[in-house]
Amino acid sequence: MSERSPLLTYRLSLSTEEPRQNGTKRSGRRPTTGKLSTFLGVVVPTLLAMFSVVLFLRIGFVVGQSGLYETVGMLILSYFIISMTVLSVCAISTNGALDAGGAYYMISRALGPEFGGSIGIMFFLANVCGSALYILGLVEAIVDMFGFSPDHAEKSGLHVLPITYWYEFLYGTVLLLICLVVCLVGASIYAKATFIIFLVVMVVLISVFISFFAVKETVVPLTFGNNTIPINGTFTGFKLSTLKNNLYPDYSVDYTTGKMMSFTTVFAVMFNGCTGIMAGSNMSGDLKNPSFSIPRGTITAVIFTFIIYNLLSLMVCCTCERTLLKYDYGFLRDINIWHPFVTIGIYCSTLSASMSNLIGASRILYAMAKDELFGKLLMPAKKTSRGGNPWVSVIMSWFIVQLVLFTGKLNTIAAIVTIFFLLVYAAVGLACLALEWASAPNFRPTFRYFTWYTCILGILGCLVMIFLIQPIYGSASVVFMLLLLLCLHYLTPNHSWGFISQALIFHQVRKYLLMLDVRKDHVKFWRPQILLMVSNPHNHKSLIAFANDLKKSGLFVLGHVDLDELDVLPSDPLQTQKDIWLQLVDELNIKAFVNLTLSDSVRHGVQQLLFISGLGGMRPNTVVLGFYSRSAPQDLQKNEQELDTEDSFMFSSAGRRPSTTNFSPWEYVAIISDTVKMSKNVVLARYFSDFDKSSVCNPRGKEAYIDVWPLNLLRPDSTAYVDTSSLFLLQMASVLNMVRTWKKAKMRLFLCVEENSGLQGQEVKLKQLLKDLRIKASIYTVAWDPVVALHWHKQVTVDSEVAEEVYLNFPNNSIQVSEEYLEAVNQMILAQNPMSPPAVRFLYLPRPPADTSVYSRFLHQLETLTRNLGPTLLIHGVTAVTSTEL
Repeated sequence: MSERSPLLTYRLSLSTEEPRQNGTKRSGRRPTTGKLSTFLGVVVPTLLAMFSVVLFLRIGFVVGQSGLYETVGMLILSYFIISMTVLSVCAISTNGALDAGGAYYMISRALGPEFGGSIGIMFFLANVCGSALYILGLVEAIVDMFGFSPDHAEKSGLHVLPITYWYEFLYGTVLLLICLVVCLVGASIYAKATFIIFLVVMVVLISVFISFFAVKETVVPLTFGNNTIPINGTFTGFKLSTLKNNLYPDYSVDYTTGKMMSFTTVFAVMFNGCTGIMAGSNMSGDLKNPSFSIPRGTITAVIFTFIIYNLLSLMVCCTCERTLLKYDYGFLRDINIWHPFVTIGIYCSTLSASMSNLIGASRILYAMAKDELFGKLLMPAKKTSRGGNPWVSVIMSWFIVQLVLFTGKLNTIAAIVTIFFLLVYAAVGLACLALEWASAPNFRPTFRYFTWYTCILGILGCLVMIFLIQPIYGSASVVFMLLLLLCLHYLTPNHSWGFISQALIFHQVRKYLLMLDVRKDHVKFWRPQILLMVSNPHNHKSLIAFANDLKKSGLFVLGHVDLDELDVLPSDPLQTQKDIWLQLVDELNIKAFVNLTLSDSVRHGVQQLLFISGLGGMRPNTVVLGFYSRSAPQDLQKNEQELDTEDSFMFSSAGRRPSTTNFSPWEYVAIISDTVKMSKNVVLARYFSDFDKSSVCNPRGKEAYIDVWPLNLLRPDSTAYVDTSSLFLLQMASVLNMVRTWKKAKMRLFLCVEENSGLQGQEVKLKQLLKDLRIKASIYTVAWDPVVALHWHKQVTVDSEVAEEVYLNFPNNSIQVSEEYLEAVNQMILAQNPMSPPAVRFLYLPRPPADTSVYSRFLHQLETLTRNLGPTLLIHGVTAVTSTEL
């Protein structure tokens, strides 16, 4: 067997064909490696995305409505939220190699496909709506500069563009086509275009700051849509009175939408200036070194934009009257030293931001298509050009942006865009928090300036703002994301990314298992924890399903013994079998663990499983065995068939030896004895190959019954109806009756009484006991004098030479029962309610005899007792499991 070191093959595998999830290789040419640097690939796109509309078109709106104090507060709150998110982004991005998809790739690989796919869709929609938002902002700037109303004005000067809904939609469509062409060419031309735009925006920004000092007091005529209002806005220059008038909020109606503004609505508009932090992350597939570039470039852009926004807000408050700020979104153009400067800056920044969101959306869509989360629905989006540009996903993203343009106004979709981005930021924080809390050894990000509480602060900040901005939209978005998550959970194929949920569950289970102290166990909280021994599970599905009901929220372990010796095998055969068993657990929809062992005998294998099954306080307390029904081995073929259906309940042979010679009746009883010695309760299940669960779930008008015989029928002289084993019998029947499937079944308790035994009052005592134990059951008195008479007639002493051949030797060596007696008991059980046979019977299982030489006779007696009874459980309890206390 050859072994290869992953450290040696890792680098080699990067240059070969990438394997797909289903094991096949991706055909076709691999996309070329990204060539973008930190500055061009992260800093420039992030800066342009964060400046864009808010910097040139909405900074006056925000300051005019909210005042300086609240504006600075909004900026601090916004940047606090995004800073916490940026820390999480930096941590995840430096924890391993990144591929295309940005935030989607990070979340999906950290939280698994369900969260990754649902958040990926939300992030895709956020970028799509963000692209439309910037296009609408650009249209707004264009019509403000060149537009005229066909109904109320004539063309004059530069005002040559008609202003109607459909004309504005047409302008937006043309601008979006320009973005589409650039994005179709590829990431390299996009990076060059954004760099040129970045230089232009920086020049414009410098001119804006110079204008505050260079331009003298200016009066600006204000217009409101189609009508000219006879009022003016004033640029006063730096004046203390202007600053004082702009310190406090003064919310009013927005002149573009006609809606009353508030802190949350203004914040939603302003926060769009902060939603560009993922612009660099979206280019992860086109960067030279994403893990290096994303944290450094993003943090640089965030710090720079925060300084600029605060400085600009302060200067605006010191120099511009509130009327100018509220009713002239393009006031920076009107007060600039050269008006076209700001116009060029607005056009360039908004166009760049729209392209950034469009190309980001296409990369997310392409990444989801590659991961095949949505099956064939996104199959076309996987197509790329020779240079690796996913042109189909670009076109699909462009089409959806085109649909969003029908909304018509920037402020209309600002809240939706903000909510989508906030959800994604919260998910990034959640991904980082989950990785940190899971304490996974492989979570070793080189960026260490984050902690779990920065993640929590970021998550809480995002969620609070979602519902403050627009509760209805926020709730609808969260519900939509949860529905996507559920759909992906049930429909998405398995992926080998790893699931953070498994790491978190491991972390928590380990902690709580250590807290589960066996010394604090109490009978009031006892529950069945079952180890079911199975060989060929496909022949015992009904017994497995029944045991799953019997456990009632307790531990359930499927045990299997493989007869072989590891010394003569090249490898452990159980490793390849484990997946098959787990698939069976999924197929049967049961909540069970699987424990497999290799041993030279069945008995030793069961002993091993009894020792190793479970962990801490979660260990099996009850062992369920299939019944050993094989009698004398007269026909080998017949016996092998019986072995497959009845007594192959716990082991299988690897083929080295005939299985019929490896498991004797003596060994079967020895296993029962071993189990009792280890203080485990024993349940022997017989005739469950005939068990039909549908008769319980859908009785078709017939009552379903659970019959309980609490008397030790192999000890007819016993008068104990309330010993440990009989109470355990009642408890197990009651537990089964509490399961949802079995709740409609009625429990019947059979009390065997002799006429002259003085036990007639037992029925009253038993009713009181059931009442104290809160067990609902009907008691039936069975007169069994003729049956007992057979026993006393045949009773002999242990010293008789015939005893070992005919009778059963019990542990106290004083009582033996005859074959005739057991056959009579069997017929007595069958005679009870013949018109309404039970779904399952519970019988008392005595402790195996102390004399090991009569093990075979003990098993024969059990077989006679239960012959033709249908699904039957023989139960022996070793611990007290019932309580009458509160």
